[in-house]
Amino acid sequence: MERGMAGGLKTVISGIVKLLALFSAVSPGFSQTSSAQLPAAAAPPAQVREMMQLMQTPEVKQWMSAQMAANPAADAATQNQMSVLSGLLQHARRHVSMVSDAAMTLPSQIANASGLFWSEIAANGFARMVAQFLAILLLGAIVESVARYAFRRRRRRLAEMAGMHLTPRVIPALVFATATMLALFSLSWPPLSQSVAIVCVIALIVQRFTICVGGVLVDLIGLARADEEQQGVTVPTMPGRAVALFWYRRCATFVIYFSFGWAAIQSMEPLGFSPSARLFVGYILGIGLLLIAVEAVWSRPHKDEKRGHGISWALTVYFLLLWGLWVTGFNWLLWLGIYMLMLPRVLAVSTIAVKSLRQTEASFLATRRIATVLLDRGVRALIIAFAAIWLGQLLGVGADTMAAGDKMVDKIARGVIGGIVILLAADLLWHVVKAYIDGKLLDSPLDGTATDEEKAKHARIQTLLPIFRNILAVVIAVIAVLMVLSGLGIEIGPLIAGAGVVGVAVGFGAQTIVKDVISGMFYLWDDAFRVGEYIESGSHKGVVEAFSLRSVKLRHHRGPLTTVPFGELGAVKNLNRDWTIDKISLNVKYDTDLVKAKKVIKQIGQTLLENPEFAPHIIETLKMKGVEQFGEFAIEIRLSMMTKPGEQFVIRRNALAMIRNAFSENGIEFAVPTVQVAGDRGAELDAAVARYAEHARAGGEPAA
Repeated sequence: MERGMAGGLKTVISGIVKLLALFSAVSPGFSQTSSAQLPAAAAPPAQVREMMQLMQTPEVKQWMSAQMAANPAADAATQNQMSVLSGLLQHARRHVSMVSDAAMTLPSQIANASGLFWSEIAANGFARMVAQFLAILLLGAIVESVARYAFRRRRRRLAEMAGMHLTPRVIPALVFATATMLALFSLSWPPLSQSVAIVCVIALIVQRFTICVGGVLVDLIGLARADEEQQGVTVPTMPGRAVALFWYRRCATFVIYFSFGWAAIQSMEPLGFSPSARLFVGYILGIGLLLIAVEAVWSRPHKDEKRGHGISWALTVYFLLLWGLWVTGFNWLLWLGIYMLMLPRVLAVSTIAVKSLRQTEASFLATRRIATVLLDRGVRALIIAFAAIWLGQLLGVGADTMAAGDKMVDKIARGVIGGIVILLAADLLWHVVKAYIDGKLLDSPLDGTATDEEKAKHARIQTLLPIFRNILAVVIAVIAVLMVLSGLGIEIGPLIAGAGVVGVAVGFGAQTIVKDVISGMFYLWDDAFRVGEYIESGSHKGVVEAFSLRSVKLRHHRGPLTTVPFGELGAVKNLNRDWTIDKISLNVKYDTDLVKAKKVIKQIGQTLLENPEFAPHIIETLKMKGVEQFGEFAIEIRLSMMTKPGEQFVIRRNALAMIRNAFSENGIEFAVPTVQVAGDRGAELDAAVARYAEHARAGGEPAA
């Protein structure tokens, strides 16, 4: 007890010391002034004077100054945190209190609204108003049923005319919406009834198109699954028809319930209900949405029972938290939580739907590459852009606010939302351009009847389009990034200037790369070579397979692939342009009849022209030019022919085979080198051989 009292006394004394130190730091001369003005009887005790002298030491003053500099910041941060938390708590309390107060006045507001509505109906005729409401509720369904019966036999033909097999599901929904809108606009409505009728028509059309879109998705997934089963291929990410049908029913129920609730709440405004009363009714109806979501989570099909129950409990708690955020008035947190949960699922469903549509409607989308890309990337872009803009609206940074807002929050929100839209637009633009260029590159190859000009044009397109595609990718990416930075409030002028300086520095440091890029641009500008042509440059030769910004890939006729920078090419010899002359040298004996040889070669040239395989590629057929030179053992004659580039090799091989056979048949011999051996004792050896033969015939012994 005594120790506790002593500790408390020390705490009080230290607090007094800190207060005195604070006072003395603010007003250093206070002690002297005060002591001068106090009477002698009020002089402080010795302990106080000793304490004051101790506080005047430099060490104590320095420590007190540090404490004063640190504590206000900590206190301010703590106060800010407490103020933020208290502000959120007060916001929730005010919102709940407002809604609870509206619940007390709701019966009286219902009575007033009923009086207004029934008095308007009575003034305009009860039967007439009931008939008009029944018209907007039932006319669309009746007209749709008649249209279904009328087009039942023509359904398949209509689908074939439209080019898609899913059109019959969309047309009835359009008929329903058109009939319902005509019923609304063709009838005259009093003010209150008109407001109620408009929201009812919107809710009905939303419900009908929800059923239509859900049915289309289920049909797409079912058709895609059927095609996979026929082909024997199963995609793990593709759900089955049963799973798709389950989620279609739950989502349709959710949307229909939500649309009815939205129509009811919107109808309350012209009837005089207060905003708090509308919120109260919305929260009560939201319990139904919560129950639908929880039921879908717990009854969903899943494989792992234990893991499925854990996920179900987690999602149930998550939905309860979302409903609590809605009730307490934190709408932006509510929608942020909804986006975190639903946006990945919605994007996944859209991807599956587009994939199924491409698979089931391959005949319709095969020649419509741009439409396919717009369908695939455009749906994703619209979903993400709508989510970003809607979240900005909830945060109070709408289009008008962001355009004229000078607050930091408005600028950041404008930059973020604008950046998302810019990136989505750039992504969509790039995929559209890429699809168009790839479509041009993947067009059917030219057949044998194509002219040389058409082949040259096709080769030039195959050469330039890939480079143009790469350049466009870089340009779109750079412009998009600069626009996003500009939207975020970053000055891009100095950035561009700095990039220019850095580019110059990099250019000086990487002169070889710059040389390669610029050389490649001029090679393409001069049309020096194209994809598919055979070129020679120094020690490099081969068929041009592909380009990049700084190099060309050459495939040698024996197989190796060489990547040559443009700066190292130098002079290029193109062996595939216009025409080529192939020369053949033959060695014949000196006693050969050259006139006869020329006639034989002329006949061979005529035979080549009559061959349907070789004739289209021969410009000037094989002919003998004459004697080239007299060799040591033969006469060299020269033959030549003019063919299309790349075709001379096959024609040359066949021509040589025909020349060999024709020369053999006509007694024309090829000259080959021969070796003769001679010496001084040749005559003696011949005489000895003769004597030996003579003695052998006589039967005697040969002479030595």
